[in-house]
Amino acid sequence: MAGVNKVILLGNLGADPEVKYLEGDNVVANLRLATTESYKDRNGNKVEQTEWHDLELWGGQAKVAEQYLKKGMQIYVEGKIKTDSWQDDQGQNRKRVRIRVLSFTMLGGRQDSGSAPPAMDQGAPQAAASKPQPASTPAPDLSGDDDDLPF
Repeated sequence: MAGVNKVILLGNLGADPEVKYLEGDNVVANLRLATTESYKDRNGNKVEQTEWHDLELWGGQAKVAEQYLKKGMQIYVEGKIKTDSWQDDQGQNRKRVRIRVLSFTMLGGRQDSGSAPPAMDQGAPQAAASKPQPASTPAPDLSGDDDDLPF
């Protein structure tokens, strides 16, 4: 049976992207994304819990990240978990978990620009609004007594 490896994150960037240009026109961007949950504990005190995620973007996505993404911006990310394991120089086993970004959408846009940045899906730019738009389908009228439900 096939498995599913899918991650969806919505958070804020902890720093500007670190972009590296590799041989053969390959480009990689590394980002740190913070996701924060808020809840009240048993005593009614507000508790915030922040998780940090290492993101990796390649190709066209990395170039867009370099141009548009800045520390503090909010982004929506879809990707998959990738794990690297190795042994360091001292013989210690090391492990790194990162998110390989498959698509992302910038929410809010850049502060110094009036235009909305593109959304990225598999490295291809698409038109995107600066914030997600609600569906335009009108809600059905459920106030009537003449429904066709069999129960």
